Amino acid sequence: MSDRRATIRDRILTCVEIVDTGYETPCHLWTGSDSGTGRGGGYPRMKLNDRTCAVHIVSFTNEYGYVPRNKQIDHRCRNRLCVNPDHLEMVSHIENQKRRDLALGRTPRRKSRKPVPA
Repeated sequence: MSDRRATIRDRILTCVEIVDTGYETPCHLWTGSDSGTGRGGGYPRMKLNDRTCAVHIVSFTNEYGYVPRNKQIDHRCRNRLCVNPDHLEMVSHIENQKRRDLALGRTPRRKSRKPVPA
């Protein structure tokens, strides 16, 4: 492992509390700053190379590599503050929404279909 990857991992771990939340393995809950309480808020944030970054994406990228623009990082443990790379998975936007809706007990959204002419 490169020194840069180890340095990034160490920086992340300095702001993490390891907590058993009932998921398969303990969550690494971020105790540093986050994105606030607005729409889409509550995600961990950190400075990296003078840029503010989402910590769960940094954690995933640091362990597993590049995340394409058409993919998102899903928290399999359903906890936005968790930055444990073992709890993060790269998925499509649609899959991420389906998982969110399922976790919240919502009926998954379906695209409306136009009636087929008879």
